[in-house]
Amino acid sequence: MDYQDTFFEDPSSKPLADRLRPKTLDEFCGQTHLLGEGKVLRKLIESDNIGSMIFWGPPGVGKTTLARIIAGRTRAEFIDYSAVTSGIKEIKQVMEQAERSKRFGTKTILFVDEIHRFNKAQQDAFLPYVEKGSIILIGATTENPSFEVNGALLSRCKVFVLQALKPEELVSLLKRAISDPLGFGNQTVEISDDLIETIANFADGDARRALSTLEMAVLNGTVEGSKTTVTAEDIEQCTSKKSLLYDKKGEEHYNLISALHKSMRNSDPDAAVYWLARMLEAGEDPIYIARRVTRFASEDVGLADPRALEIAVAAFEACRLIGMPECSVHLTEAVVYMSLAPKSNSMEVAYNAAKADAMNMLAEPVPLVIRNAPTSLMKDLGYGKGYVYAHDTEEKLSEMQCLPDSIKDRVYYTPTEQGVEGRFKARLEEIKKWKEEKRKNDK
Repeated sequence: MDYQDTFFEDPSSKPLADRLRPKTLDEFCGQTHLLGEGKVLRKLIESDNIGSMIFWGPPGVGKTTLARIIAGRTRAEFIDYSAVTSGIKEIKQVMEQAERSKRFGTKTILFVDEIHRFNKAQQDAFLPYVEKGSIILIGATTENPSFEVNGALLSRCKVFVLQALKPEELVSLLKRAISDPLGFGNQTVEISDDLIETIANFADGDARRALSTLEMAVLNGTVEGSKTTVTAEDIEQCTSKKSLLYDKKGEEHYNLISALHKSMRNSDPDAAVYWLARMLEAGEDPIYIARRVTRFASEDVGLADPRALEIAVAAFEACRLIGMPECSVHLTEAVVYMSLAPKSNSMEVAYNAAKADAMNMLAEPVPLVIRNAPTSLMKDLGYGKGYVYAHDTEEKLSEMQCLPDSIKDRVYYTPTEQGVEGRFKARLEEIKKWKEEKRKNDK
C-alpha cells in the first residue's frame, strides 16, 4: 500500500524521478500511441470507464505512473498491491474487502505491480473476482504476459503495450527536469544540449534511468556560487562509460558504423562483434544498428542467403521489443550470421541500374498487354489485350514483354553464383532460354 507524505517530509529529499512523476495525462511523457488525443486508453481513463488491463513494457516507461494517474481520476477505490510482498492470504483479504465495497456500490481497482512474479495459484485467486466484476485488475509487467499470466486471467484483460521512450522524448523530459521547480528549476544548472542527448541515449528508453543519471551528474557537477556546471567528465563518472561520450551525430559515429559494415562484408565476425560492442557500450541506439544490419542483409548478402534478411528482421524486432542490454546478444547473432553468410551485391546493383533508367524515363508508358482493363472503353483501347495468365500455362510462364519498348532488352538483375544464388541464376537462365525459344517459334 502507498502511504501519503507526512506533514514534515521534505519533498526535495525524494529522488528526482519521484519528484517529477506525472500526475496527469498531459504531464505524461511518451506512449502517444495509447494516450494521444482520441486514443483508446486516454478515452477510457478520461471517462473513468476502464476494465481489467495489463500494462506490458520495459522498465521506466510509465506503467506504475499510469496506474497512479488512473487512481487520481477514478471514483473507484484504488488499491496498490505488490506481487513481491504478497501471498494468497493477503490476496483473499483484499478480495473480501472488494466484495464488501461492491455491495455498497463502490468499484475497486486493484493495481498489481510485477504481476509476472505471482505464481499460478496466486493468479488463480484473482480470477473469480475479476469474472464477477468485484475488482478491476490492472497489472504491470516487464515480461511477455502471454507466457507469464494465466490464460484464463489474460483473456479477461486488455493488454496495452508500452514502448521504450524515444530519445527526443527523454530529451524533453530532461529539459523539463532542469527547468521545473520540482526538479532543478530553483537553481542554475548549466548543461549543454549535447550532454542532455548523451544522457537520453544512455538511458535506452528508460525515463527513471535518464532522470537518475541527470540527478547524479548535477550532484557531482562543479558549483560556483549559485551555478552548477555539468561536464562530459561528470557524466562519464556517473555512467562508468568513457566511450559514451562520442558524438553520435559526428564523424566517430559514422566511422564506427562503417567499420561494422565493412567487417561484415569482409566476413570477419570477430571484428564485426568488436565494432558492435564499441557502439552499444557507447550508448548507440540498438534500433539504428539493427536497421543498418537489415540493410546489409539485402545489400551485401541478398539471394546468396535469403535467410539473412529473416535473421536481421528478427534481430530488429528483438531490439524494438526488449531493448538494451538484453538485445545485445540478438544483434551479435545477426552480425555474426551476416559475416559468415555468402556475399552478393546483385540486389543493390539491380536496383541502382533500374533507378537510373526510371529517373531518366519517367514518361515511358506501361505496355498495353499488362495494363488492367476494368472498363469497356479501356478494353476497346487495347488495355490487357493478349495478356496471358501464367498460372494457366503448363510451364507457368509466358513470353509477354513487360518492359517499355525503349528498354525491352535491358538487364538489371545479374545473379552471382555465391551461396544459393547459384540456383536462382540457373532458374533465370532457364526462364530466359524458354522465352527466347517461344518467341522464335511464334514468328
